[in-house]
Amino acid sequence: MNYQELIKQTALADDRFVVMTAENRAVIRDLPAVLGHRFIDTGITEQTMIGMAAGLALRGRIPVCHALATFLIYRAYEFVRTDVGIAHLPVKLSSWIAGFLSDGNGPTHQAIEDVALMRGIPGMTVFCPADEQDMLAMLPEIWASPHPAYVRLNIRPSVIKHEPFKTGKAETISEGKDVTLLVYGMLFEQAFKAKEILEEQGLEVGLVNLRSLKPVDEETILKVAANSKLLVTIEDHFLTGGLYSIIAEIFLKNRTTANVLPFALNERWFRPGLLSEVLNYEGFTGPQIAAKISATLKEQNGVAAKPALLTANN
Repeated sequence: MNYQELIKQTALADDRFVVMTAENRAVIRDLPAVLGHRFIDTGITEQTMIGMAAGLALRGRIPVCHALATFLIYRAYEFVRTDVGIAHLPVKLSSWIAGFLSDGNGPTHQAIEDVALMRGIPGMTVFCPADEQDMLAMLPEIWASPHPAYVRLNIRPSVIKHEPFKTGKAETISEGKDVTLLVYGMLFEQAFKAKEILEEQGLEVGLVNLRSLKPVDEETILKVAANSKLLVTIEDHFLTGGLYSIIAEIFLKNRTTANVLPFALNERWFRPGLLSEVLNYEGFTGPQIAAKISATLKEQNGVAAKPALLTANN
């Protein structure tokens, strides 16, 4: 089973589904012949696609819209906010090559503030699967929901077998009193590698896949914050508005705090290159993450513990 097969089976079983694209057929290239008039390619016109999707949703359809993340979110933002968000329509936004997955593209094609923008729209739900297996487990529930949704598509192979998905619930891979890694999306693979390295050093390491960012699993976040010496947030997103901000909001709401080490992009876009080069240059490989965490824990144990802002590229 892959993404195209899942959406094909879903659409053939329920004629309310309409597959749309703004000339981005990377993962749905075989669907026009199968779905006929229920496959709509508007061309490079993301605003038009979202406006059409809203109109179709008002008439009982469930549009699943595909485009490059940067254009789906930024070029069509007003339409997503106004036509879909305000009307609270069940339009499903499938973004392609968000975050570091746009690797070789420059700032104009880098969607690294998408989580911040999408979770800021009232009623919009936001999901970032760790890999293809995780994504396929999540999508049926997301597509069946009456809420608008933003999903970072991710077809990378899995390093674990994931638990069943439930909206608003995190997936706890392990618990650890020394450090807990909070991650979403394609960086789960690197977080898992970092976990293995740190465990070889004798540390107890927790790992949480925050596949649902809005709604987010506050209960799990507060639990691991209370039980770990250090929390680490890992995201291919700007520091502002993403997971680090989500954690801060939860802590303020619940009048608590913790030592938090964020791995995020701080006030700059990433340097384009092959994905492996991007991860290495920006400091997001498993070994680099583990080394930074190890150094932070040693520093923390040597001086009075205090919350600090230490980003991966500082």
